[in-house]
Formats: sequence, structure tokens, C-alpha cells
Amino acid sequence: MHGLINRAIQNFICDTYGKGAWSEVARAADLGFSEFEAMLTYDDALTDRVLAEIVELQDKPCESILEDIGTYLVSHPNIEALRRLLRFGGVNFVEFLHSLDDLPDRARLAVSDLDLPQMELREHNPSSFSLTLTSNHPGWGHVLVGVLRTMADDYGAFAFLEHQGGSQNVEVVNITLVISAHAEGRSFDLGALMDEKAG
Repeated sequence: MHGLINRAIQNFICDTYGKGAWSEVARAADLGFSEFEAMLTYDDALTDRVLAEIVELQDKPCESILEDIGTYLVSHPNIEALRRLLRFGGVNFVEFLHSLDDLPDRARLAVSDLDLPQMELREHNPSSFSLTLTSNHPGWGHVLVGVLRTMADDYGAFAFLEHQGGSQNVEVVNITLVISAHAEGRSFDLGALMDEKAG
């Protein structure tokens, strides 16, 4: 698993449960080091051990922890840049959903060896979608549920999300758009982002 992903999990634990919790998880998972390096690649077994330890420490289902990680990735102030990057996907939530097919390729433009799951969005009707994720590592679907729920809120949309389970490295998330704009979304200033990048 890429170090960026492992580092994101580490930051989630630190920011959500405290640095003491991370120290306990790292020790129990027998990592042999105190922090993940963002640009290294680690054996998937290390990631699995970290997740198993935080599940045991918090006494929560793994699916809930993964969803919480997805929510964290696009809502915590420490990683605001990821939310901004995702907002480039469209001016509304439906356009954002359609941009997900290209997300793995866009991510590899920034980090060539970052292996995100392949995503395929299917639009069954204007308010019903399914997102199919294909990956050698299970659990991405639950992470995406957290991401999508938070991004829907970010766009001011009201969406019902359901993880349909998975088999043979494939997971499916059903998305029902109840109201496309039930509230004012969070502000997003593209110009400010471009100024920030230029600076």
C-alpha cells in the first residue's frame, strides 16, 4: 500500500483519537517504526494490521472505521487541499459523480505509483446511480461512502448511500439523489485556489 494512504490512516487516527492512540496502534501492530513515510510503499499486511488494531482499540466495526476515514479525508481542516481537488470534478454533485471515473488517472498524474481502485459510475436514472470499484484491496467502497456522503453535503445535495457488498475484488455503492440542492453548499472559490497554487 502506498505510503500516502498509510500516512492518511495514521493522520486520521492522530487527529480523531489522539497521538497516544496512534502510538498504541503502531506498537500493537508491530510496525517497527513510529510513522509511515508518505513516498514509500509498504506491504498491504501492515495496513491491514493497523486497521485491525484501531478497530479493536475503538471497538467499532471495520466498515465504520473505513467510512470515518473517508469522511475525514474530505472534511478535516488539516487536509483541505483534497476537498478542493475533488471540487474540480464539477459544479454540482451529479457532475462530481461523473468525474469519479477519471479520478485514479488524475491522481496518478500527481503521484505516478498511487494505485487507487478503478471506478465506474452507472446512471440508472437522473436520481439513481451505482459506483463500481475494482481493487486488489477490499474496503475502498466503505471509504468512498464516507467521501461521497461528505461531498454531497459539501455541494448542498441530499443523497442516500448504500454499500452493496463485494466479491472478487469488486464493491458496489448505490447512490440515490433525493434532492440535488436541499441546502447551500460550502463555499468553493476556484480563483482563490489558483492564486494559492501560483503563490
